[in-house]
Amino acid sequence: MQGQLLDSATVTGYEALADMLQPAAGDRVLIASVNWTEEDLREKIDFPFLFFDKETPLPIQNHYRSPNTLGLDRLAAVIGARAFVADGAVLCIDLGTCITYDFMDGSDNFQGGAISPGMGLRARAMHAFTARLPLVEPIQEVPFFLGRDTRTCMKSGIYHGVLGEIHEYIRLFTASYGKVKVFICGGDAEIFESLTKDHIFVIPNLVLYGLDRILTYNVEN
Repeated sequence: MQGQLLDSATVTGYEALADMLQPAAGDRVLIASVNWTEEDLREKIDFPFLFFDKETPLPIQNHYRSPNTLGLDRLAAVIGARAFVADGAVLCIDLGTCITYDFMDGSDNFQGGAISPGMGLRARAMHAFTARLPLVEPIQEVPFFLGRDTRTCMKSGIYHGVLGEIHEYIRLFTASYGKVKVFICGGDAEIFESLTKDHIFVIPNLVLYGLDRILTYNVEN
């Protein structure tokens, strides 16, 4: 069904990917990858597909000043937002290895944003670049702001630091551009579910919705 996410899965290796995609061989397929080249994929996958790269036509205008260094997932995120809001400015906050803040105005012009360390990266950095701080496990639930030992202090600093950063970027973009719809996505999105409001949406797989819209745009045009 167009516009609906029916399933998602994690695979490793060309063969596993080809097997997963085989049922869609007669349909429309788009592949985006930072690990595999288009040439390698076409050698391993024996049915037609669209490969998402910087030359792929998009349903938005890209005004990023260094487009060759722009992560395509950032574009997919803001395009995915249009599956949920038809117009107006959007800010997509992707909580992955790094946190990306990506802004698209109400005329579908991608303008850029910001990049900062993700929660896991902050944890690993504190452990790697200090003498005694431990490596804390991934944060699965909201920690109390007052840490009572080193591990809980680190978890509080990581989570509440990111939370404060999110609030500040929302404030900055709203102050500069007026009403902005905010989308939070990525691997660490669910722990920020409490931020959901009438103008803030937590949609972990937002990038997949964007890839679907990119595929549809290319098929129809």
